[in-house]
Amino acid sequence: MKPLCMAVSLALAVFVLWSPIPAVAQTDVPRTVWGQPDLQGVWDFRTITPMERPDDLSGQEFLTSEDASELEQIRAAQNAARDGEVPADIVGNYNTFWFDRGESVIGTMRSSLVTDPPDGRIPSLTTAAEQKRAVEAKAREHTGPHEPTPGGWVDDLGPNGLQVRCITGFNSGPPMTPGGYNNNVQLFQTSDTVVLFNEMNHNVRVVPLDGRPHTELRQWTGDSRGHWEGDTLVVETVNFMRETSFMRGGASADLRLRERFTRVSRDVLLYQVTVDDPSTWTQPWTYEVPMKSNPDPMYEYACHEGNYAMEVILAGARVKEAEAGDK
Repeated sequence: MKPLCMAVSLALAVFVLWSPIPAVAQTDVPRTVWGQPDLQGVWDFRTITPMERPDDLSGQEFLTSEDASELEQIRAAQNAARDGEVPADIVGNYNTFWFDRGESVIGTMRSSLVTDPPDGRIPSLTTAAEQKRAVEAKAREHTGPHEPTPGGWVDDLGPNGLQVRCITGFNSGPPMTPGGYNNNVQLFQTSDTVVLFNEMNHNVRVVPLDGRPHTELRQWTGDSRGHWEGDTLVVETVNFMRETSFMRGGASADLRLRERFTRVSRDVLLYQVTVDDPSTWTQPWTYEVPMKSNPDPMYEYACHEGNYAMEVILAGARVKEAEAGDK
């Protein structure tokens, strides 16, 4: 090869090697016929990654492979204990068959789902929220998580009340958080509407994308409106009726959500949430969950139809109160 040709060839090779390579998310993500990223399908958000960064991982944003393996071994040991494979003091609870909590950490290897604040911890409560929780804890002293406050009825079932009454799922929120089971959401999409159908309690959110303003109607799952920012679907939700099952009833009706859905590959939908509730937390905070594509269909979660325990819970509470009165 002549020297000039060789030089040109080498220069071309260097240019090709060092030129930016398009990201997979730019080339491998399916799109709708109207050009938006196709977000449709069933997405699985179960994981054993904790919401907050554990104290022993303070300052460590990402897990090592050893850290991940240790967490997965802990989950395996918990499953074995529930199934009676090893001696354990677990009475009156589900075995592993009934759970679907996941067995691995998220693919990004973050040490917590919380990404902001940078320490991976949920911000502190406001003074008013702390006082409210202290009053509730005092009122529910010696009361189980699925029991009404002494003298109370269905509106007094405590932080798990909406879950127990099958009004909202404990992981469907909004916003969605990994939980014990039913960690799936199905997305349907048109050019002007997106529908989020949660497996837990079959909650359905219809999200208009046509720019219409929020209504003043307060709802259990809030009032959602969406728009596109590039290839990311942004859903803003306000006007909650009261607290939901999010953080076990930890938020208030002042909750404002900003959810972001980005399909980063054919198999991963990145779900990012900014939580802003000035009545509860001293500052907004953000967490994210890489959801995985689930090839299986969703089946109806008939919560209320099978909620035979509600009558037993309330009847048991009345008996407990009568016995206390006799004493």
